Parts: sequence; structure tokens; C-alpha cells
Amino acid sequence: MDYKSSGVDIDAGNRAVSLIKEKVASTFTPNVLQGIGSFAGFYELPEGYKKPVLVSCTDGVGTKLKLAIDSGKLDTVGIDLVAMCVNDLICCGAKPLFFLDYIACHDLVPEQMDTIIGGITQGCIESDCSLVGGEMAEMSDMYKKGDFDLAGFSVGVVEKDDIIDGSKIKPGDNIYGLPSSGIHSNGYSLVRKVLDANPDHGISLDTLLAPTKLYVNQVQSLIKAHAITGVAHITGGGLAENLERALPDFVMATINRDAIPVPDVFKQLQTLGGIADSEMDRVFNMGIGMIIISPDTIDSEDVIPLGIIDSAGSKGVSIV
Repeated sequence: MDYKSSGVDIDAGNRAVSLIKEKVASTFTPNVLQGIGSFAGFYELPEGYKKPVLVSCTDGVGTKLKLAIDSGKLDTVGIDLVAMCVNDLICCGAKPLFFLDYIACHDLVPEQMDTIIGGITQGCIESDCSLVGGEMAEMSDMYKKGDFDLAGFSVGVVEKDDIIDGSKIKPGDNIYGLPSSGIHSNGYSLVRKVLDANPDHGISLDTLLAPTKLYVNQVQSLIKAHAITGVAHITGGGLAENLERALPDFVMATINRDAIPVPDVFKQLQTLGGIADSEMDRVFNMGIGMIIISPDTIDSEDVIPLGIIDSAGSKGVSIV
């Protein structure tokens, strides 16, 4: 007996690491003190912070991976992984610093890992975030042949006095939406059920696997230019549930439904699946991937005015 016969190929793992080294190194900033291959990643905190607070997030891609695996199109799911983490991280005003990934699979195919890591490094570069470490675990008795799963971990920093926690949101503040790039990485169990029931659905693979939009640079630019009192990443639970998480007590957010630019893919899925409006609203982002709240008037073609913060007896979100 040997390790390879039990389902773990050490040589394949070493070859995968060799393939990804240059990609990983391309994400390094001067703050990275140790290259790939050490037992841990080292990242020196940037200068200029008086009271730096570290912020951390973890997330995955969900069953969107199943579509990617079945189609063999694996070049975008790494971007999804980074986006699902850093888009949460920036909601408090933090700047992403570094990222780590975890890939668990049935059998380790170096070229497949290289493609996945290629997406992760692309997401990190676009987010100005260093990929400082990761793990590739080969577990043939835990995963079916061809299957794998992804998890991501991001760490950022924010000045303690500049943390955006929603406490400064006041009645009269404006609610703005940043458009999504499509389905992003939520609701794919329902998406796949609809597709399975409608084999001639006509929705392209590129549309179904369009990567989650990275909002890091856009949100940071808005924070620098305007007084931002709240930020919400619209993921599972939809616009209402995620926006409510960002609100303080005793205010109501009123959203104009007609202002939301709903991508065609959601209309197609709803028609094919006979899905109720309320279910669509709760499962999908419906065209808005991020919410920004500000007392300022933000005039930009990339930012959509959606509504206003009202005074109310209780906290909540109304979409009318």
C-alpha cells in the first residue's frame, strides 16, 4: 500500500504548487514578508493608522460550483470566492489587506488547481489584496470524483474612528444602489433546480457563471469622496434582509422598486420556474449588489438613487 493508492497524490500536489507560484507572487504588495511555501503567511500592517482595527471575513461560492464543475468552466469561480469575502469586508469601511483560500477535492488535478487559483489571483489583484497562503486538500473518500469545494478568508484594516457601523444613519439620508453583474453567488440551488426542469432554458453559460462583481475600488472611492453612513452587501436574503442588517434601530428604509435595473437573467429564471415575486426578492440580488447610504447627493452614472431613510417606530425595509 501507499498514499497514492489511498487517494492522495503528493507529487500532484507539489506540481500544483509549482504551477501557481508565479500567479500567487503577482498579488504580493511590499507588506508581504514571506513567499509561498512557508508554514504561515506574514503581512506587515501598513503605516499611517493611529488606531488600526483588523477586520476578517470568510465565505464560499456555494452550489454555483456545481454548474462550473459540470460545464468544466472553472476560470471565474476564484473571482467569486474573493468577491464574496472582500465585498463583506468593505461594508464597515475596511481596506482588504490579504486573502487565504482552502480547496478540498476528490483528486488533485494540477492544471485544474492552476485555473482556479488564476481566478483567485485575478480577484486579489483587482481588490489590491495579497494572496498570502492557502491549502489544497485531496480527500477522495469525502468528495465524489470531479467534485471540489472552495472557502476563502480575507483580512483588512480600518481606522477605529472611521468604522462604518450604521449608527450615524439618519432620516433623510439617501439610499443608493451599485448594480450587480448578474446572479453573483447566491441562490444557485434554486437556479439549478429551474435549469434542470427546463433543459432548453436558453440562458448562456457565460451569463450563469458571470463572476460576482468586486466592489472594493468603487466603494473605497465613494467613502473618500462622500459621507457614507451605511454599506450593505446584497447576498442571500436579498435586498431587504441585507439592508436591514446595516440599519440602526427606529429607522425605515424605503426603496423604489421601479428604480432597480433587473437583469434579464432574473426575469428568465422567474418565468421558467414560476417563482413568486417575494421569493425572487428574498433569494436573489435582483440587480443591486451593494447598497450605499449617505446624506450627500451622489451624482454618478454608476450609482443608482433607490430611496430614502425615513423615521419610523421600528427598524425595517419597505420596497414599494
